[in-house]
Amino acid sequence: MAESKSKRVAIENQYEAMFLFGQSAAADVEHSIQTVRTMIERHGAKILVLKRWDERKLAYELKGQKRGTYIIAFFKAPGVAVTQIERDVNLSEEVLRVLITRADHLNQQEMESVEPQPIIREERPSWERDDRPRRDDRGPRDDRGPRDDRGPREDRGPREDRAPRAPRHETPSPEAAVGKE
Repeated sequence: MAESKSKRVAIENQYEAMFLFGQSAAADVEHSIQTVRTMIERHGAKILVLKRWDERKLAYELKGQKRGTYIIAFFKAPGVAVTQIERDVNLSEEVLRVLITRADHLNQQEMESVEPQPIIREERPSWERDDRPRRDDRGPRDDRGPRDDRGPREDRGPREDRAPRAPRHETPSPEAAVGKE
């Protein structure tokens, strides 16, 4: 049994890795690709496909970068190599982020044909849009004149002339009235 453990061969899985570089990488894509190649091959992985995927505006600023260049890589490696590659990315100043997932379901042709999807901007409903004027942009209340939804204060009479309001918690509910009959 001890012999079978020593002869164990590392099982290689197929992975997809998306590397994110800063906007300076767009000028020198070959250098970025070579950086990714070095990181992956350093840990005994075999690269199947490696190419520039796209350059896009980031959803939020990341390490002072507003745009990023994506490099996609498909490779075969033992499972322990993934953690080592992620560690290399964390130590690197060039690579902002990486996402590595299993890609055993893809064949060579599918890997080579991977292209970025177009960004589709959908029109948001009016209640989600932020194109309304700000409340403070409308001016102070006095500038807008009297409200038309109710009469002036003197027409309604002073508060002490009216009957007092019943507290909300003492208002009888319809169910209580039915039970008393």
